[in-house]
Amino acid sequence: MTISDIWCEKYRPSTLNEIILDRSTKTYFNKVQVEQNIPNVLFVGKPGIGKTSLAKIIVNDILKCQYLYINASDENGIDTIRTKVLNFAQTKSLFGQIKVIVLDECDGLSIDAQKALRNSIEEYHDLTRFVLTANYKHKIIQALQSRCQVFDISYDKNEYLTKLISIVKAEELKINKEDFTKIIDNCYPDFRKGINALQKYYLSGGKENSSNITKDFFDGLIGLLKQKKYSLIRKQIIENEALFNNDYDELFKRLFDFMYISVIPEEKKRDCLITVSRYFYQNSQCIDQEINFYSCILDLRV
Repeated sequence: MTISDIWCEKYRPSTLNEIILDRSTKTYFNKVQVEQNIPNVLFVGKPGIGKTSLAKIIVNDILKCQYLYINASDENGIDTIRTKVLNFAQTKSLFGQIKVIVLDECDGLSIDAQKALRNSIEEYHDLTRFVLTANYKHKIIQALQSRCQVFDISYDKNEYLTKLISIVKAEELKINKEDFTKIIDNCYPDFRKGINALQKYYLSGGKENSSNITKDFFDGLIGLLKQKKYSLIRKQIIENEALFNNDYDELFKRLFDFMYISVIPEEKKRDCLITVSRYFYQNSQCIDQEINFYSCILDLRV
């Protein structure tokens, strides 16, 4: 499967006209496109809602400018700011226009890195603008927030519905109303999750609930837990999200079944089932379902 075969990439918006935004945000960036000038901005919102797409649209479509892209969840230390960011920010653009540094998932930056970034934003404002994205606003220091125009990215559920319907029609996907409604309810407002769910439905021949989660997957997690390899547990969960199509409700159900039939002492089994049930209950209310599931695994007493 190539990148063009992955629906969430195939249908990723690449222009301001294509991306779904609330009216005031769309109007604001239409004005930016006309004036060809932008302040430092911070996009905040849930995963999959379009923050990264909007950041890339700004540099590739709205401004068509020279830019540097950094995924701050991977490069989150102060050295990233002192080297990559400073080296790019302090030089003039080849074309005489402003340059842009996109720091994606900047809530992953360390506190020291955020403080250094704040200083860079002030010092190189005449040459470079910063476009930041974050899943969690509270993880961004106030001094950094105050130096940016902050946008809470959101949209109406009807717009989400309309977008997924257009993909269903474009791919000639035969899906019944009940399964489509379930996908909407499970995935909104995460476009990436919703589009992935539609593609999985397509590839599985209309079996929306099909899953490739096996006993071996949970055995692997429990084995890592017993070895106290906590970072590998999370890595295993993230790398295997395709097995359950990012549907953590389904994953919790499978985990409950796994613990129910597992060969562990009854007293431990009782405690484990209660733990799974507790985390499953709060899954629909939490901000990050992956972290919630990861915490559940760490909390199991096996």
